[in-house]
Amino acid sequence: METKIATERFAALSQSTRLEAFRLLVRHEPEGLPAGEIARHLEVPHNTLSSHLSILAQAGWVMSRRQGRSIVYRADLGCMRETLNFLVRDCCDGNSEVCDPFLTALGGCLPSDNDERQENRE
Repeated sequence: METKIATERFAALSQSTRLEAFRLLVRHEPEGLPAGEIARHLEVPHNTLSSHLSILAQAGWVMSRRQGRSIVYRADLGCMRETLNFLVRDCCDGNSEVCDPFLTALGGCLPSDNDERQENRE
């Protein structure tokens, strides 16, 4: 990945509503969320959210599909993986004692508080 692409991606996430929208969509993978539901979760007007989602889509963080009358948005986990790989590509100049704990921490998904609450209800 080129540095220019990485800076555009980070710029897209550098606004709080966009960052929260992306994090919300990551939590709702793989099914995604309709735009209206994202707006309700984040308590932002639909037209404002539309602008934010457009910026995230241009940067590659989200993708969308039409489902009936709704547009459903999903986080692009490939974009997230590619961006994280860009950040750690030259990690510690190959010094595994420094890199391994960090890479291990990124290796798996941790359940969110919502996942744990859901499991406790079942």
